Amino acid sequence: MEIQKGRLWQQVVRVTEHALQTGALIPVPTEYEFIGDSGIRFFVRILSALQRKDEARKQQEKASTESGKQINPFLPYEKELFVSHISETHAAILNKFNVLEHHLLIVTRHFEDQEMLLTLEDFGALWSCMVEYPGLGFYNGGEAAGASQRHKHLQMVPLPIASVGPEIPIEPLLSKAVFEGGFGTVPAFPFLHVFTRFDPEIVESSSAAEKSFDLYGEMLQRAGMTAPVREGLQRQSRPYCLLVTRKWMLLVPRSREFFESISINSLGFAGALLVRNEEQLALVKKCGPMAVLREVALPA
Repeated sequence: MEIQKGRLWQQVVRVTEHALQTGALIPVPTEYEFIGDSGIRFFVRILSALQRKDEARKQQEKASTESGKQINPFLPYEKELFVSHISETHAAILNKFNVLEHHLLIVTRHFEDQEMLLTLEDFGALWSCMVEYPGLGFYNGGEAAGASQRHKHLQMVPLPIASVGPEIPIEPLLSKAVFEGGFGTVPAFPFLHVFTRFDPEIVESSSAAEKSFDLYGEMLQRAGMTAPVREGLQRQSRPYCLLVTRKWMLLVPRSREFFESISINSLGFAGALLVRNEEQLALVKKCGPMAVLREVALPA
């Protein structure tokens, strides 16, 4: 089933309901707190049950070891999690172990490594979904950026992320960005990053994918990284996180995945952190969420 214009959200909801009934979709329950830092309220979710996700990963690793080849949950993907064909190169499926409701994965139909730079086709698939309903798209460029699977997959969660406050917790800080030549930095971010805003008409533009792909390449270069080529695949020169909305893009080069025992992915740089227990929550409170992000990124 291809995306029918104006129908993706209904399809996501329908597949979610069915996948919950069949047990294919396994939501991870959380509690949450807001932690104020640097003028914003970080949305911090505390996981209360990860046993099934941890067990699934152990089974995947065991199967990979026994078979001598990497087991890939996206090839083939579970039929009950399939939402829509997006293009000749991409499909949309539900995130099996979702923390945020209606969490969409945009996966390549054929294997590409998660450490390969994004392509024009990747941006085309992302925009095909983002024009359908308000969402936050993101990409964890490699394991050190929080990627849990090697098969290339972008992700998208519906907005708002939290039930109260801004749609995306960090957005109040983005309004204070300082620009030079179309690219900006956010004064409150104590780590290397590149920020840009889209022209308002990009959502309705047939060239949205091409424009954002070109901006992405320039952002990588401004961050001291290798930009993608127009044709073919190219491996990234370092791990990074990328956040994309209908209004802006934010790129953050990464130094490592973990702060102490806490894994940080792209959503952390949106102001949404995930901790596994009360001890990790106490650590975030003690150090401050912005300091946590600083420690897993590169110096500003």
